[in-house]
Amino acid sequence: MFGIGMPEMVVILVVALIVLGPRRLPEVARALGKGLAEFRKVTGDVNKELDAARSMIEAEARQHEADQRRRTREKLLAEARAAAPAPGSEEAAASPGAPDAGSGDAPPVSAPPDRPNEGEAQA
Repeated sequence: MFGIGMPEMVVILVVALIVLGPRRLPEVARALGKGLAEFRKVTGDVNKELDAARSMIEAEARQHEADQRRRTREKLLAEARAAAPAPGSEEAAASPGAPDAGSGDAPPVSAPPDRPNEGEAQA
């Protein structure tokens, strides 16, 4: 504590004993102990408040970063949607990867096996 070793502590106690006397030294030591205990209690409370404030600030920063990422992602998606041609427009039909509606590239759509086709009569 403060770089004070045993020899220095003995010198301080001897000087305090000479200055204060044997009757008053225990009273002063008791008051000093109570003061140090109160100081530690107050600094502990301050540390708790600082930790709570720091964690609250960190949580707000994480929330802000998440909101910023979400806004960036939404902006990129909106730009991608705006850049993509609408299905059924001339650009979509002319784009190289889009299948033509009448080209026959798409497989025929059939009804699932558990449902009869609309044109068949039900028995």
